[in-house]
Amino acid sequence: MSQDEFEKVYSNKKWYYVTRRTTQYKEAWFARYAPGAVALDYCCGQGLTTIELAKHGATAHGIDISADEVQTAARQAADAGVQEKTHFQVMDAEHPTFPSQMFDLIVCNGVLHHLDVEAAYPELARMLKPGGRVLCMEALGYNPIIQWYRNRTPHLRTAWEKDHILTLRQVKQAQRYFNRVSVRYFFLFTILAVPFRKSAIFKPVLRMLELLDEVILRIPGVQLMAWQMYFELSEPRHTPAR
Repeated sequence: MSQDEFEKVYSNKKWYYVTRRTTQYKEAWFARYAPGAVALDYCCGQGLTTIELAKHGATAHGIDISADEVQTAARQAADAGVQEKTHFQVMDAEHPTFPSQMFDLIVCNGVLHHLDVEAAYPELARMLKPGGRVLCMEALGYNPIIQWYRNRTPHLRTAWEKDHILTLRQVKQAQRYFNRVSVRYFFLFTILAVPFRKSAIFKPVLRMLELLDEVILRIPGVQLMAWQMYFELSEPRHTPAR
């Protein structure tokens, strides 16, 4: 597809033109923690995050329920020259078969809203080493305008996904399995730059709105209107090892 054709079919993808703040945050996190780590890309899809982790110096494992996606991920890792640093398996994320305390890092890139978090969280804690970290990247389910858009575009997501966008209730559930849970919020006024994405003024408009968000999204309550959140889980409360 051309870019225009792609945007017509996947009309929600246009919003990701404004997500450079989360891209920068994720890349800084990988640069800090990935070198020398054993990492898991939890529900890896086509393996893009797995490849990023490997390029940052991790031995990276990727799992997905789809055999087709796992095969694609392995091919893309080979094309990227990191096949020796990546390992892919077909696996049910709610019932993973990895040994306990195997991973230094686990990355959940927009996948928890596809899962039962009460099944996922204890497994994430079990697989994580005592000093390890989990980075979760998720949409946030409070903003009424964003929720209206989701309800108006059911063809862009599954019925389960629409009804399970995360709120702080699901984030707080992680406290049963991790002693430390920290949240950061991204994108409120920044979204207003999307209509300008193909114009010459896009970058200055985006920069201005990013600066506004940096201030506004420090305010409790207002934070909940953000489009996305990144939350980090650490200090796992381990269940008995397998």
